[in-house]
Amino acid sequence: MAIGAKDYIDKLLVKKYSKQQVDNHEPIESMVDPEKMMETMNDYAAIQRSMFNLSNRLSMACYGINARTARYTNGASFAG
Repeated sequence: MAIGAKDYIDKLLVKKYSKQQVDNHEPIESMVDPEKMMETMNDYAAIQRSMFNLSNRLSMACYGINARTARYTNGASFAG
């Protein structure tokens, strides 16, 4: 796999940005503890999973209740 511009647009972009300089910032220490952030994200994901499972169980329960209480009628009675 070769590195470099392959078509006309890529060559123009390389030419345009070849003289641009990048300001490399010094790495600074994050104000947020990464371990605490991962713990929080994990808690949030666990809550979302629980809510999804609860929603599915509620949906199945409602489906079961609706199926048990459904009253079926002959379709011919609706023909007007």
